[in-house]
This record gives sequence, structure tokens and C-alpha cells, in this order.
Amino acid sequence: MNLVPSVLRRHRGIEIKTPGELDAMRAAGIVVARTLAAVAEAAKPGVSTGDLDEIAEQTIRAAGAVPSFKGYHGFPASICASVNEQVVHGIPAKTTVLAEGDLLSVDCGAILDGWHGDSAVTLAIGAVSAADQALSAATRAAMLAGIEAAVPGARLTDISHAVQSSAETSSAADGTSYGQIVEYGGHGIGTEMHMEPFLPNVGKPGKGPKLKPGMALAIEPMLTGGSAETVELEDGWTVVTADGSRAAHWEHTVAITEDGPRVLTLPEGS
Repeated sequence: MNLVPSVLRRHRGIEIKTPGELDAMRAAGIVVARTLAAVAEAAKPGVSTGDLDEIAEQTIRAAGAVPSFKGYHGFPASICASVNEQVVHGIPAKTTVLAEGDLLSVDCGAILDGWHGDSAVTLAIGAVSAADQALSAATRAAMLAGIEAAVPGARLTDISHAVQSSAETSSAADGTSYGQIVEYGGHGIGTEMHMEPFLPNVGKPGKGPKLKPGMALAIEPMLTGGSAETVELEDGWTVVTADGSRAAHWEHTVAITEDGPRVLTLPEGS
């Protein structure tokens, strides 16, 4: 889950975790990964996003964890379920029934023993178009590029630049000008879900705080198949593309370590 920079700036400083604390975050990340896997397995035509939210909450609580999102600034659910033109923060509902060819982005967070994990995937519901497959793949590739740049001694915007450059490379390769969402981005994470620093998904390299071992970041690009302009709906949460084009969202929680980036929200055993 992501919020605009003004919300993140309520926090001061960047939290540095010990190796043991990163292990605790990894345990929370495994809960998130397990939950997303359960949601992905159930996400089929005819299933509602409200059904998926129930599965997510049951999976999180069965692990002894608490959903990060439910009640957060008033958000009413355990996952964000954003369908087609919805970019982020879609509110699950029993009335939102998935159909063949839908593109669904699911964002999930969990708190275990006081530590947060946060991750998002984009799921194809049945058979989706080649364009939607390419959009999701480009977004995931941008996330992976950002993760590769999350190394000690780099600057924060080295991640931003890697995400942006990957998206531009995919645009050229796919013959499509993907919209790069700039209003929303990644964030620090640890004892709270949203912490400093705000992590833009575009930017010049070499700027911002230096990355140090013990930092943890949620890296989460969002791309659209058209314009990057977005609109927030009257529910105060759901963000949609202004032109109705489809969107994709991928996210992992990543720790900065001396040995390179450690992805804390991979499935158990990965």
C-alpha cells in the first residue's frame, strides 16, 4: 500500500533495523506472501473482490498476524483490490465480481510481532489480452530493476531511476508508451507501514539519502497502458486512470544488507 508523500513526511528519520529485526520482518513478509498466494489461487471469474478480502483476512489472522490495511486511516478492508482501470487502493466488495479478461492488482500488508510486511501482485483473471500481459510484465520488471539498485552506498533515487529506466525500456520494446505514475510511490517500512523515506518511481540518480544496511523499503512501481494522469474516486481511496486505460502494480518489501538486497516478502523457501 502506498500514500502520497505528504502523509509519509509526518515521520522523521529513517529506521535502521538489526539483522534480527530484519528476520522478524521476513516472518511478516512470509505471511503476506502466503496470503497473496491464497488470493491468487481463488481469483477466478465469478469470484468477488469481497470474497478475496475474506480469504486474505482469514489467512493473515490464522498466522497470528494482523492485517496492516484494515482500519488504516479508515480503510475498510484487509487488501486493496484494484480492477482494470483502478491503479491502487481499490476497496474490495461483494458487488465487484471478477470477469474473464480482468486485470486485478492485489496489495496486502500484515503485522506480525510489531513488524510490517507489504507486497502487491497483478493477476490475470482467466485469459487477458497480450497488451495487459505486457503491461503487468513491464511493471514487474521495473520493480525488479528497483530491487537490484537497492544496495549499500547507493542513493535513494538510484532506485527511482532504475524503475523509470526499466519502464522506458519496456515501452520501447513493446511499442507502447506506458504511463508512469508519479503521485504515488514506495516508502520506508518497519515498525510502521509507512515511514520515511518516500520513494519516487521516477527521478535522476544520485539524490536523496544514502542507502545503509538495516534500511527497509517497499518498492512498488505502477504503470498504465495509457496516460499517467489519475483521479481519486468519491470513496476517498480508489485511484483510477483518467483515460480509462488499464493499470498494473507490483511491490516487494526489500531490506538493504551488506550482501545486497534481501526481498522480505518472497514466498517461504524462496
